[in-house]
Amino acid sequence: MRPSESSVTSFPKLFPTLNTTIQRLEQDFAAISSERKEQLHRIADFVRSSNKEHGVARLTFICTHNSRRSHIAQLWAKAAAEYYGIRGVETYSGGTETTAFNPRAVAAMRRVGFIVEEENGKGSTENPVYRVSFGQTQTAITAFSKRYDHPSNPHQHFAAVMVCSHAEEHCPFISGANKRLSLPYNDPKEFDGTPLETSKYDERVQEIGRDMIFLMSHVIQP
Repeated sequence: MRPSESSVTSFPKLFPTLNTTIQRLEQDFAAISSERKEQLHRIADFVRSSNKEHGVARLTFICTHNSRRSHIAQLWAKAAAEYYGIRGVETYSGGTETTAFNPRAVAAMRRVGFIVEEENGKGSTENPVYRVSFGQTQTAITAFSKRYDHPSNPHQHFAAVMVCSHAEEHCPFISGANKRLSLPYNDPKEFDGTPLETSKYDERVQEIGRDMIFLMSHVIQP
Protein backbone atom coordinates (compact mmCIF):
# COMPACT_ATOMS: atom_id res chain seq x y z
CA MET A 1 0.00 0.00 0.00
CA ARG A 2 1.18 3.51 -0.78
CA PRO A 3 0.19 6.35 1.56
CA SER A 4 -1.29 9.59 0.27
CA GLU A 5 1.59 11.75 1.50
CA SER A 6 2.46 14.81 -0.59
CA SER A 7 6.06 13.60 -0.96
CA VAL A 8 4.99 10.45 -2.81
CA THR A 9 4.02 10.24 -6.47
CA SER A 10 3.10 7.34 -8.73
CA PHE A 11 5.83 4.76 -9.29
CA PRO A 12 8.00 5.85 -12.24
CA LYS A 13 9.37 3.33 -14.70
CA LEU A 14 13.05 2.55 -14.26
CA PHE A 15 15.15 0.68 -16.80
CA PRO A 16 13.71 -2.84 -17.13
CA THR A 17 16.76 -4.71 -15.77
CA LEU A 18 17.05 -2.35 -12.81
CA ASN A 19 13.34 -2.56 -12.11
CA THR A 20 13.54 -6.37 -12.11
CA THR A 21 16.56 -6.28 -9.79
CA ILE A 22 14.68 -4.08 -7.32
CA GLN A 23 11.63 -6.34 -7.38
CA ARG A 24 13.88 -9.31 -6.65
CA LEU A 25 15.69 -7.56 -3.80
CA GLU A 26 12.35 -6.55 -2.26
CA GLN A 27 11.79 -10.25 -1.63
CA ASP A 28 15.00 -10.50 0.40
CA PHE A 29 14.28 -8.08 3.27
CA ALA A 30 14.20 -10.96 5.77
CA ALA A 31 17.96 -11.38 5.28
CA ILE A 32 18.64 -7.95 6.82
CA SER A 33 19.70 -8.18 10.47
CA SER A 34 17.57 -6.52 13.13
CA GLU A 35 20.49 -4.25 14.07
CA ARG A 36 20.87 -3.03 10.50
CA LYS A 37 17.12 -2.59 10.10
CA GLU A 38 17.20 -0.33 13.17
CA GLN A 39 19.81 1.89 11.50
CA LEU A 40 17.90 1.91 8.23
CA HIS A 41 14.74 2.96 10.07
CA ARG A 42 16.68 5.86 11.60
CA ILE A 43 17.74 7.03 8.14
CA ALA A 44 14.16 6.61 6.88
CA ASP A 45 12.94 8.72 9.80
CA PHE A 46 15.41 11.45 8.80
CA VAL A 47 14.26 11.37 5.17
CA ARG A 48 10.62 11.60 6.19
CA SER A 49 11.06 14.39 8.75
CA SER A 50 13.49 16.44 6.62
CA ASN A 51 11.20 16.16 3.61
CA LYS A 52 8.27 17.33 5.71
CA GLU A 53 10.15 20.23 7.29
CA HIS A 54 12.34 21.42 4.40
CA GLY A 55 10.79 19.86 1.29
CA VAL A 56 14.07 18.03 0.68
CA ALA A 57 16.05 15.22 2.32
CA ARG A 58 19.78 15.10 1.64
CA LEU A 59 21.86 11.99 2.31
CA THR A 60 25.65 12.01 1.96
CA PHE A 61 27.25 8.55 1.98
CA ILE A 62 30.84 8.68 3.20
CA CYS A 63 33.69 6.18 2.86
CA THR A 64 37.45 6.60 2.96
CA HIS A 65 38.25 6.75 -0.77
CA ASN A 66 34.82 7.48 -2.31
CA SER A 67 35.57 4.69 -4.77
CA ARG A 68 33.14 1.84 -4.09
CA ARG A 69 30.66 1.60 -1.21
CA SER A 70 29.78 5.29 -0.95
CA HIS A 71 29.05 5.56 -4.69
CA ILE A 72 27.06 2.32 -4.64
CA ALA A 73 24.94 3.53 -1.70
CA GLN A 74 24.37 6.99 -3.23
CA LEU A 75 23.15 5.56 -6.54
CA TRP A 76 20.99 2.86 -5.00
CA ALA A 77 19.39 5.29 -2.53
CA LYS A 78 18.37 7.63 -5.34
CA ALA A 79 17.12 4.80 -7.55
CA ALA A 80 15.10 3.36 -4.65
CA ALA A 81 13.55 6.75 -3.93
CA GLU A 82 12.60 7.06 -7.60
CA TYR A 83 11.22 3.51 -7.64
CA TYR A 84 8.86 4.33 -4.77
CA GLY A 85 8.04 7.77 -6.17
CA ILE A 86 9.45 9.72 -3.23
CA ARG A 87 10.05 13.35 -4.15
CA GLY A 88 12.72 15.56 -2.58
CA VAL A 89 15.40 12.93 -1.92
CA GLU A 90 18.90 14.08 -2.91
CA THR A 91 21.83 11.70 -2.55
CA TYR A 92 25.54 12.44 -2.50
CA SER A 93 28.81 10.67 -1.75
CA GLY A 94 32.29 11.61 -0.64
CA GLY A 95 35.45 10.35 1.00
CA THR A 96 38.04 11.46 3.47
CA GLU A 97 40.35 11.51 0.44
CA THR A 98 39.96 11.45 -3.35
CA THR A 99 40.77 8.48 -5.62
CA ALA A 100 38.40 7.32 -8.41
CA PHE A 101 35.07 5.53 -8.84
CA ASN A 102 36.52 2.03 -9.13
CA PRO A 103 35.87 0.36 -12.52
CA ARG A 104 34.99 -2.94 -10.82
CA ALA A 105 32.22 -1.18 -8.90
CA VAL A 106 31.12 0.58 -12.10
CA ALA A 107 30.87 -2.78 -13.87
CA ALA A 108 28.87 -4.29 -11.01
CA MET A 109 26.40 -1.39 -11.10
CA ARG A 110 25.96 -1.92 -14.82
CA ARG A 111 25.21 -5.60 -14.23
CA VAL A 112 22.20 -4.79 -12.02
CA GLY A 113 20.74 -2.38 -14.57
CA PHE A 114 22.25 1.09 -14.13
CA ILE A 115 23.51 2.86 -17.26
CA VAL A 116 26.97 4.24 -16.47
CA GLU A 117 28.74 6.32 -19.13
CA GLU A 118 32.12 7.98 -18.83
CA GLU A 119 31.83 11.65 -19.76
CA ASN A 120 35.38 12.50 -20.74
CA GLY A 121 36.38 9.43 -22.71
CA LYS A 122 37.60 6.09 -21.45
CA GLY A 123 40.94 6.28 -19.69
CA SER A 124 41.31 10.03 -20.26
CA THR A 125 41.78 10.86 -16.58
CA GLU A 126 42.74 9.18 -13.32
CA ASN A 127 39.45 10.31 -11.76
CA PRO A 128 36.80 9.83 -14.46
CA VAL A 129 33.46 11.63 -14.37
CA TYR A 130 30.49 9.33 -15.02
CA ARG A 131 26.85 9.97 -15.81
CA VAL A 132 24.71 7.36 -14.10
CA SER A 133 21.13 6.85 -15.29
CA PHE A 134 18.40 4.61 -13.88
CA GLY A 135 15.37 5.51 -15.97
CA GLN A 136 14.36 7.14 -19.24
CA THR A 137 12.80 10.20 -17.60
CA GLN A 138 14.91 10.56 -14.45
CA THR A 139 17.83 13.00 -14.27
CA ALA A 140 21.22 11.28 -14.42
CA ILE A 141 23.63 11.56 -11.48
CA THR A 142 27.17 12.81 -12.02
CA ALA A 143 29.57 10.49 -10.22
CA PHE A 144 33.27 10.99 -9.53
CA SER A 145 35.53 10.62 -6.52
CA LYS A 146 35.61 13.62 -4.19
CA ARG A 147 35.99 14.57 -0.55
CA TYR A 148 32.78 14.69 1.47
CA ASP A 149 33.15 18.48 1.79
CA HIS A 150 33.48 19.02 -1.98
CA PRO A 151 31.52 22.10 -3.22
CA SER A 152 29.06 19.86 -5.08
CA ASN A 153 28.00 18.21 -1.79
CA PRO A 154 25.68 19.81 0.79
CA HIS A 155 27.32 21.68 3.65
CA GLN A 156 24.28 21.89 5.92
CA HIS A 157 20.93 20.21 6.53
CA PHE A 158 21.97 16.68 5.55
CA ALA A 159 22.53 13.28 7.12
CA ALA A 160 26.06 11.84 6.95
CA VAL A 161 25.86 8.07 6.49
CA MET A 162 29.19 6.38 7.21
CA VAL A 163 29.44 3.25 5.07
CA CYS A 164 32.91 2.10 6.12
CA SER A 165 34.35 1.66 9.57
CA HIS A 166 37.68 3.35 8.69
CA ALA A 167 35.99 6.62 7.71
CA GLU A 168 33.73 6.42 10.76
CA GLU A 169 36.74 6.02 13.04
CA HIS A 170 38.95 8.65 11.42
CA CYS A 171 36.27 11.24 10.66
CA PRO A 172 34.27 11.54 13.89
CA PHE A 173 32.81 14.97 13.08
CA ILE A 174 31.09 16.00 9.83
CA SER A 175 30.55 19.75 9.73
CA GLY A 176 27.00 20.82 8.88
CA ALA A 177 25.42 17.39 9.24
CA ASN A 178 22.10 17.23 11.09
CA LYS A 179 22.71 13.55 11.77
CA ARG A 180 25.66 11.19 11.59
CA LEU A 181 24.66 7.56 11.13
CA SER A 182 26.67 4.33 10.97
CA LEU A 183 25.95 1.83 8.19
CA PRO A 184 29.23 -0.01 7.49
CA TYR A 185 29.73 -2.60 4.73
CA ASN A 186 32.63 -4.94 4.02
CA ASP A 187 34.94 -3.69 1.29
CA PRO A 188 34.86 -5.72 -1.95
CA LYS A 189 38.36 -4.38 -2.63
CA GLU A 190 39.66 -7.28 -0.53
CA PHE A 191 38.87 -9.58 -3.48
CA ASP A 192 40.44 -7.50 -6.26
CA GLY A 193 42.46 -9.72 -8.58
CA THR A 194 41.08 -12.97 -7.16
CA PRO A 195 38.72 -15.54 -8.71
CA LEU A 196 35.99 -14.21 -6.40
CA GLU A 197 36.30 -10.61 -7.57
CA THR A 198 33.16 -10.43 -9.73
CA SER A 199 30.94 -12.41 -7.38
CA LYS A 200 31.99 -10.38 -4.33
CA TYR A 201 31.36 -7.05 -6.09
CA ASP A 202 27.95 -8.33 -7.18
CA GLU A 203 27.25 -9.49 -3.63
CA ARG A 204 28.12 -6.10 -2.14
CA VAL A 205 26.16 -4.15 -4.77
CA GLN A 206 23.09 -6.27 -4.13
CA GLU A 207 23.45 -6.09 -0.34
CA ILE A 208 23.66 -2.30 -0.40
CA GLY A 209 20.84 -2.16 -2.92
CA ARG A 210 18.60 -4.32 -0.76
CA ASP A 211 19.26 -2.07 2.23
CA MET A 212 18.54 1.14 0.32
CA ILE A 213 15.32 -0.36 -1.08
CA PHE A 214 14.26 -1.41 2.43
CA LEU A 215 15.09 2.09 3.70
CA MET A 216 13.00 3.88 1.08
CA SER A 217 10.12 1.42 1.40
CA HIS A 218 9.89 2.50 5.05
CA VAL A 219 9.90 6.18 4.18
CA ILE A 220 6.46 5.61 2.65
CA GLN A 221 5.43 2.85 5.08
CA PRO A 222 6.82 3.79 8.54
